[in-house]
Amino acid sequence: MIKIAPSILSADFAALATDIARVEAGGADQLHVDVMDGRFVPNITIGPVVVAAIRKRTRLPLDVHLMIVEPERYVPEFVAAGADMVTVHVEACTHLQRTLAQIRELGARAGVALNPSTPPSALEFVLDDLDLVLVMSVNPGFGGQSFIPSAHRKIRELKKLLGTRSVDVSVDGGVKADLARSLAEDGASTLVAGSAVFGAADPADAVRAIRAAATAA
Repeated sequence: MIKIAPSILSADFAALATDIARVEAGGADQLHVDVMDGRFVPNITIGPVVVAAIRKRTRLPLDVHLMIVEPERYVPEFVAAGADMVTVHVEACTHLQRTLAQIRELGARAGVALNPSTPPSALEFVLDDLDLVLVMSVNPGFGGQSFIPSAHRKIRELKKLLGTRSVDVSVDGGVKADLARSLAEDGASTLVAGSAVFGAADPADAVRAIRAAATAA
């Protein structure tokens, strides 16, 4: 079953509760929350206070994507704020296995994101510590970028590496309805979509359209 995860990076932050309600009405499965620090990526977004405010406004699972240096320093705060999943970047973690164990010990699901130039093999020795892998199909830092086609091959390679493990494979960046079916066929289980959802006239319809495209025969 494919899951649709609207990314609030593209939502209207002055009307965030309203935008969340719209994607809930469209059947969104979870919310993707991008946290940027201006160091790991060239942008600054939100912190635990905003995550806590979102938690009060929705029952949807929150996947908090930490695009920050030293993520282990802030994991407890984001879990306490209501993150159901915490995704860190392999490129930002000196001790990746320790950070994944920390996330799980705090009661959240542990995820790792891979930048476009980072191969799936970077995860070889933490496969049993993972609950999800986020394949970045754009270079992180900004919304509204175009999909990088090599992500298709990366998803397929990642699925082979994971084998029979029950690990979600998400794809994030430039995801639109016209890519949904091919990404599902590659093996993606969660499609993260920002501008394709919140840039639409009706975000609820956009969520439904992406799901319909992903599951089309």
